[in-house]
Amino acid sequence: MVFGFFEKHFEAKDIPDLSGKVAIVTGGNTGIGYQSVLHLADHNAKVYLAARTEARALEAIAKIKEQIPHANVVFLKMDLMDLASVKEASKQFKEKETRLDILLNNAGIMAVPYEISKDGLEVQFQTNHMGHFLFTHELLPTLISTSKLPASSVRIVNVSSMAHNILASTYQFETVEQANRDFGSTWTRYSQSKTANILFTTGLEKHLKSEKIFANSLHPGAVDTELSRGPAATYGKLFGGIYSAFSRVALVSSYKGALTSLYCATSPEIEEKNLRAKYFVPIAKVATPSAQAQDEKLADQLWDLSIKFLKEKGFISA
Repeated sequence: MVFGFFEKHFEAKDIPDLSGKVAIVTGGNTGIGYQSVLHLADHNAKVYLAARTEARALEAIAKIKEQIPHANVVFLKMDLMDLASVKEASKQFKEKETRLDILLNNAGIMAVPYEISKDGLEVQFQTNHMGHFLFTHELLPTLISTSKLPASSVRIVNVSSMAHNILASTYQFETVEQANRDFGSTWTRYSQSKTANILFTTGLEKHLKSEKIFANSLHPGAVDTELSRGPAATYGKLFGGIYSAFSRVALVSSYKGALTSLYCATSPEIEEKNLRAKYFVPIAKVATPSAQAQDEKLADQLWDLSIKFLKEKGFISA
């Protein structure tokens, strides 16, 4: 289920025409995020590429426009390790656009050394969950208003990982201290953050049940991406070199890895089959996540902690 068997047939050519639609892809300058931006733009969406480093983002946009001259891709500066930057990015977007059809929360870090961010959170939990929670929260009014427009089919896509069920521990989200636990393993901290992605999707469905918004999460496949920088930082250059060499021969391409994200973001089947708060694996197959990731009480706990934390930090008021 996790590493392989791309049975369902879905390719980029199956994406419908997205003319008039607006999308955001976080971490869109590399890997599956880049492929997601590329193919959304190729099918006529206006795409905001949200990334931390402007030079790398503009380089990615230039590369896309070389392949697709008609591509409408805009850089949106956002650093998920800085919640003030996330808040500002949402503000900048709302000043430019009145609609948002696709929010693809793709950016992430993996297996990095233990560190607490300047906002007071373990860095994987902040980057992979809390930053995206704040970004999504601030964009919800735009997503909801877009969902009421004719012929709309609004999507929120949260990129999780099979790692949510590998080297997992028992996760609790009653306090920041619980979310900030070291666990003695960078992989368990990564697993916690990826479990949070699925639980966040459950929370979105609960809070948006009356809206025409389809929120889903997914494992993209075992993909050759720049996430290997995390293990290299944790275990050293030798491991990083071995991991990168393994990645090139054993993992699937970024294009293949992006297909399930693109399916969740664009396929008419999502609305036709009313697929909400589902967990997908490659390519575009509904699967069953871990028991913890299905725990609705834990999802409520995570939602409440996220809201409380962001209120206390002054990033949201309600």
